[in-house]
Amino acid sequence: MAQTVPPCELPAKEYDVARNTGAYTSSGLATAGFRTAKYLLEEWFQNCYARYHQAFADRDQSERQRHESQQLASETQALAQRTQQDSTRRVGERLQDTHGWKSELQREVEALVAETDLLLAQKQRLERALDATEVPFSIATDNLQCRERRQHPNLVRDYVETELLKEAELIRNIQELLKRTIMQAVSQIRLNREHKETCEMDWSDKVEAYNIDETCGRHHSQSTQAQAHPHSTAFQESASTPETWAKFTQDNLCRAQRERLASANLRVLVDCILRDTSEDLRLQCDAVNLAFGRRCEELEDARHKLQQHLHKTLREITDQEHNVAALKQAIRDKEAPLRVAQTRLYLRSRRPNVELCRDAAQFRLVSEVEELNMSLAALREKLLEAEQSLRNLEDTHMSLEKDITAMTNSLFIDRQKCMAHRTRYPTILQLAGYQW
Repeated sequence: MAQTVPPCELPAKEYDVARNTGAYTSSGLATAGFRTAKYLLEEWFQNCYARYHQAFADRDQSERQRHESQQLASETQALAQRTQQDSTRRVGERLQDTHGWKSELQREVEALVAETDLLLAQKQRLERALDATEVPFSIATDNLQCRERRQHPNLVRDYVETELLKEAELIRNIQELLKRTIMQAVSQIRLNREHKETCEMDWSDKVEAYNIDETCGRHHSQSTQAQAHPHSTAFQESASTPETWAKFTQDNLCRAQRERLASANLRVLVDCILRDTSEDLRLQCDAVNLAFGRRCEELEDARHKLQQHLHKTLREITDQEHNVAALKQAIRDKEAPLRVAQTRLYLRSRRPNVELCRDAAQFRLVSEVEELNMSLAALREKLLEAEQSLRNLEDTHMSLEKDITAMTNSLFIDRQKCMAHRTRYPTILQLAGYQW
């Protein structure tokens, strides 16, 4: 609690009153503030001298004050002019710095816009290339499905199927690569636009600051727009220093240039990817076409040989049929002599008594029958062999026709279905994303 002093009455002030006690002075005391007695002549001279001296002193002090005031006014005017000129020069230097950074930011924004446009064009190439891979993939899968309809024994895993499987796998890998590259391009485009917006905001702030400083640079002591702002000298807490101001813009430019360089490198990578993928697809397409050509030549050669064998087999079947017919006729031709010989033996066996003699005629008839039976047996055996050979030839004929039909079907699938479909394969420009 603050201590207080108790109130009390102040003592009365005492005044000393001058007395006229000298020679030639009037008697009596002078009253406070005026006097009733006359002044002495010396007092009058003293008073005049005092007035002269006081006037001289006051005049001298006034002249000295006027001179100092004029000098101070001149000095302050010169100081104000020098200060204003220095401030104007500093504002001009600040305008040059701001204009330099503003120009750098504008160039960087334009470079980012151009780089983003180029990267967008590369992204469109990637998308066109990805769309173009759908046709080769559908062709490869359709070829594999069509070749599954080949008939036995041509349903084989040949080098054509191996190349088609390699082509389908290559296309799937390329599609995954293109999708990843498109995502990378989209991300880089987003980063480019973000840094462009950052540089544009910085550029916009600098344009506004440049306009303000330019307006400040045009103001002078005779400006009618100049007004008093007593509190404008206070520094704001959020104000930056020249170092942080320059570093802020420099950091923005460095980040933008880094992303622009990354975007340019990505464009180069996209060029390499599209060139390599398009060349790989065309090389694999040529390899598949070459395999189809070789396989069709093999099938054509095999079918031609089978047709030749079929023609020979048909001719052999005709000859064998004639042989069977000849054997049957030979058998029939032997049956009549056999019946004659058997009839003779039967009639001679009815000879009476001693006439039933085993004479030379009897032995010859018996040997004739045996010879005829042996001939018939040999002919019948040969007929069986000929008929079996004929059946084998007919089976071979059926197998050959079946194989020829299967090969014809395989040739139709490979040549008319697969190879005809492969004529729709995209060009290398389409695979590289230059054309739709």
